[in-house]
Amino acid sequence: MARIVLIIAQEGFRDEEYAVPRRILADAGHEVRTASRARGVAMGKLGMRTEAEFALDELKAADFGAIICVGGPGSTQFWDDAPLHTLLCEGLAQGKIIGGICSAAVTLARAGVLQGKRATVFPGDADEFKPYVGQYTAGTCERDGLCVTANGPAAAEEFGNTIRDALQRT
Repeated sequence: MARIVLIIAQEGFRDEEYAVPRRILADAGHEVRTASRARGVAMGKLGMRTEAEFALDELKAADFGAIICVGGPGSTQFWDDAPLHTLLCEGLAQGKIIGGICSAAVTLARAGVLQGKRATVFPGDADEFKPYVGQYTAGTCERDGLCVTANGPAAAEEFGNTIRDALQRT
C-alpha cells in the first residue's frame, strides 16, 4: 500500500474534499498523512479541525506514492508556491500520482504538471486554469496518466475513488 500526503490550507480547506478522499484511501489500506504550511491544527471552511502532521518544507516526493492538493478558499495561497510546485513536478517525474480538487487544481496547473493533459477545476477558477492545461474539460473528475483533477466538493467521492484506482495500477 502507498503512503499518501494530502496538502491543505491551515485555514479554509474544504472539509469534504479532505475528509472523503482521506476515508476512501485509508479504507483501501493506504497510509494517509496531512501537510500544510506548518505543523499543527488546520481549520476547514465548514469547521472541521484536523492536524497537519508535516510542514510543506519537510516533504520529499520520494516518500509518497501520491501527492494530493485539497481545495477550498484557503488553497489559493498555494497557486504560486514555488516549493510546492517543485514537489509536484518531482513527484510526477518519479511516477507518483498527483491530484488536485476544486481550486487546488490551479496549483497543479501553474506548477506545470498538467501541460498537455485533460483536466478540470472549480468552474469559477477556469480562467486561471485554462492557460496551463492541455484541455479543460469542465468535467466532474478527470484522470490523465498520473494526474487526477476534480471540480469541487460534490466530486470528492469520485476524486477519492479515482486516486485509489490509479494507485492500484501504478
